[in-house]
Amino acid sequence: MSAKGSPVEIWEIRTEEQPYAFLTESEAGGNNRYGQKIDLIDVTDHTASAGRSLNINDNPEVGCNPNRNKQHGFYFNADNCIGCHACEAACAEKNETPAHLSFRSVGYVEGGTYPDFRRMNISMACNHCDDPVCLKGCPTGAYTKHAEYGAVLQDPDTCFGCGYCTWVCPYNAPQLDPVEGQVSKCNMCVDRLEFGLKPSCVSACVGNALDFGVIEDVPENRFQAETSIPGFPTPDITHPNVRFQQTKSLPDEMRRTDSTPVKYYKGKSGQYTPKIDRKSGDKRSWNIARLSSRENPLVMFTLLTQAAVGTTVLSVTGVQANIPGLIQLQAQWFYPALLFVALTLALLGLLMSATHLGKPMRFYRGFNNLRYSPLSREALAISLFTGFLGIQFLAVLLANHDAQSLIPWMSKFRESLLFISISSGWLAASAGVTGLYYMIRCYQIPARPFWNHWQVATSFAGNAISLGALIIGTFVLLSGLLSSGSLNAQTIHPVAATIFGGVLLESLGLYAHHLTMAAADHEGGASHYVQRTTYGKSYFTRNLVLGASILLAGLLMTAQLDSQLTATLFALLSITLLTTSITGRALFYILVIPTTMPGAFFWKNKSFEEHARDIGLADNLAVGVAPLH
Repeated sequence: MSAKGSPVEIWEIRTEEQPYAFLTESEAGGNNRYGQKIDLIDVTDHTASAGRSLNINDNPEVGCNPNRNKQHGFYFNADNCIGCHACEAACAEKNETPAHLSFRSVGYVEGGTYPDFRRMNISMACNHCDDPVCLKGCPTGAYTKHAEYGAVLQDPDTCFGCGYCTWVCPYNAPQLDPVEGQVSKCNMCVDRLEFGLKPSCVSACVGNALDFGVIEDVPENRFQAETSIPGFPTPDITHPNVRFQQTKSLPDEMRRTDSTPVKYYKGKSGQYTPKIDRKSGDKRSWNIARLSSRENPLVMFTLLTQAAVGTTVLSVTGVQANIPGLIQLQAQWFYPALLFVALTLALLGLLMSATHLGKPMRFYRGFNNLRYSPLSREALAISLFTGFLGIQFLAVLLANHDAQSLIPWMSKFRESLLFISISSGWLAASAGVTGLYYMIRCYQIPARPFWNHWQVATSFAGNAISLGALIIGTFVLLSGLLSSGSLNAQTIHPVAATIFGGVLLESLGLYAHHLTMAAADHEGGASHYVQRTTYGKSYFTRNLVLGASILLAGLLMTAQLDSQLTATLFALLSITLLTTSITGRALFYILVIPTTMPGAFFWKNKSFEEHARDIGLADNLAVGVAPLH
């Protein structure tokens, strides 16, 4: 069966293997539904040949499948699925996944009323897409789209557990294991495919609902090959290689049984589109404790980094623009102290980003996919920003008059140090702005509509401006108070104006985001519904405090106040800004609802997982709820 060796060396074909477990001959044409060539040798980015080894389990043997260089995909007949979960069990057995992970899962949607109540089960795994966003998003380069079978394979050993692929995938395919700190997913059972066997999940299907083969090959006794069914996210994002048949009539409205406030409504075209399901009512709550999440390190990383970038950019441009307060700082030891604070914030931000990883010691792999991943580009830009900022700090420190009075011979290099401080400052500012740009790009994700809005740019840039100006203003105040014992209110006006502009920019973006999401029926609108109900009081209070920040900044920007009142109002402004920044960023992460596949009442249901942890049921590993670490 193989020109190079026995199939037993890769996969042992059981003597009792049934005919339905074997792949059929392909009758597919030249292109698939989206115009992609089915024969992948001509379109692959690397040298491909019919005899190239996949090195399955480090075995160089090559199988005998004549269609190994054609795009394969799953076929799901929803009419036949009885929800027995045999496909899940077979997949888990073959891949030896823990109970809290499943490369293939069965969810369902239901609708109607007695006696005409309907349920439709959906079995879903990785769809090995034509345009795999997981591959483009992964910063470590752990994903590869192979010419063999068109399989999108992922290497858990390369992965460092950032989970970004789980954000960008619309279909829940990559699975982040919080215990092992890495992602893994369906591998299309390529070891079985090498010798003509269908994937384990397909062979185990009791109801003949799952099938597999070269894409666009419609199985025997099937006549539909749709690209979507109710509950399946739009295929436009990735062009997934899965086809569906669903002919039984369904109610116009289909609901999810998990806690996600999304349902599906049949439009005039006959296609089901997502709608908001107000299953939790409209009562507003605080839920402050639930604002804490696994994304806490990212809350701190983004805020600390944006504050550092804002401080650096504003200080560099402010000095060049001869802003009075900054000119005074530059002539004193306060300026190197200001840069030291910005550098410390940047370093703490990088530390927070590393602690978010499942495997923090592999952080250096984040630069592996600069060609595609905005996360890789963000990591590189922020690292360069921190490096240039460190050089600027040292140059400014050594060029300072106080430092040169302690080390007289350093005065010889003053001109060189000033040149280095200016050039490294501009390089740091440029790298910081670039890092902020790619930080924004990281959240422009079609699979997460709540984030896929220009408001992310206004919030991130607004925070960088307002927090950066807040730090500079603190040093301007300290400089005035410690130098002369009084404060010249004129020096705080430019700082207050900058804070006013940053907060106003953020507020305008939030208002536009509110208008867009309040009118939306997709998962972004569902996220906004949760924001106004489950976290309604926290959200409303944040908006009030944000308005107070605008008023305080406006007052400091225009009024002629004495030193004590200026310092008091600035302290209040600092408190309101920090409160709104942290609360708003926590809401940003906790609220987002991705375009996920439907779960079940117990399995892949966020509310059940929270309930199981609350009552201790999650301590039983068989329940399938991942332990918190």
